[in-house]
Amino acid sequence: MSDYAALVADTRATLERIARDFTPAVFASSLAAEDMVLTDMILRAGLPIRIFTLETGRLHKETIEVLDRIKETYGHDVELYKPDTSAVDAYVRNNGLNAFYDSIDMRKECCRIRKVEPLNRALAGNKAWITGQRRAQSTTRAALDVQENDEAHGMTKFNPLADWSEQDVWNYIRANSVPYNQLHDKGYPSIGCEPCTRAIQPGEDVRAGRWWWENPETKECGLHVVDGKLVRIKAVPVA
Repeated sequence: MSDYAALVADTRATLERIARDFTPAVFASSLAAEDMVLTDMILRAGLPIRIFTLETGRLHKETIEVLDRIKETYGHDVELYKPDTSAVDAYVRNNGLNAFYDSIDMRKECCRIRKVEPLNRALAGNKAWITGQRRAQSTTRAALDVQENDEAHGMTKFNPLADWSEQDVWNYIRANSVPYNQLHDKGYPSIGCEPCTRAIQPGEDVRAGRWWWENPETKECGLHVVDGKLVRIKAVPVA
């Protein structure tokens, strides 16, 4: 078995173990390439893992279109979690629509309202959650483990693609005809909200287009951060 085939087999086994031992479990999809790999594996295997995405109200139209392509390909509706309208309105009223460009604090507050609070609602009542994060994506994710204790949310967190390279991701997508966000073909390896994402230049880090006006060490939205620190509390040995 090749290294790539072993990687795919290990990831499928991890998802099956999550479905067997950590129900109820949910997958937080950003609808990006990595997340589409996991979506394909979960839905083709019929695993009892709920899939949701955070519809922040500022996503690219290409990202929203991925929801329709998932429905067409797999016959599955991804659940949407949206920010509290009153909180969004208050932020815009008090700070302006694009205040996140003004400071890191303003950017993180926007992320808190549009992403973190909806995420907390989506995770409530579950035993485990799954992400599409990879170690190779950025310096902030270099210590990523496949399985971690997320004490902040009181559950186990899985990053099944932690060991995957970007090439591994695209090998899987092409080999399995997996639908993906068309922005990936336009120089967007990492995709978030429209005003906070740009295409990258050749040779740049894959997440260089996310919050490009900030330093690399601050480039997390808060979904994987507690009290200003990345949630890397304790890795859990894989049985």
